[in-house]
Amino acid sequence: MFKIAKLKQLTFILPNRVGLLSEVTTFLANGRINIEALCAYGRGPDGVFMIVTDNNAKAKKILTQMGADVKVEEIIAVELPNRPGQLQKVAKKASDALVDIHYVYTSPARGRMTVVFKTADDRKVLKALKK
Repeated sequence: MFKIAKLKQLTFILPNRVGLLSEVTTFLANGRINIEALCAYGRGPDGVFMIVTDNNAKAKKILTQMGADVKVEEIIAVELPNRPGQLQKVAKKASDALVDIHYVYTSPARGRMTVVFKTADDRKVLKALKK
């Protein structure tokens, strides 16, 4: 069985530039914020971030001071063994429940990994994953 949690992530865009990831992580580290999962990428002139922290309220305040318009979104986090086929089992359950997955990113660690999902119907996916 999977360990499943409904969490909040912070989503924001800042102007993309060399050193942006370093700048964001420095501000968060100085605020003693631990990053639990992160997806970041450049999209043309934008640096796009999706981040789960141990203190989203404090992180949001820090990121807002950096000039980011931070949105809080609900996501599903699933902790599972970091072995072949485990993510497939979760994806299959979402597929069988006919729920579209908007995006997914992972935070692997030795032996376990956390997979973050944004779906069209979180409630339906949660129900399917608990079966």
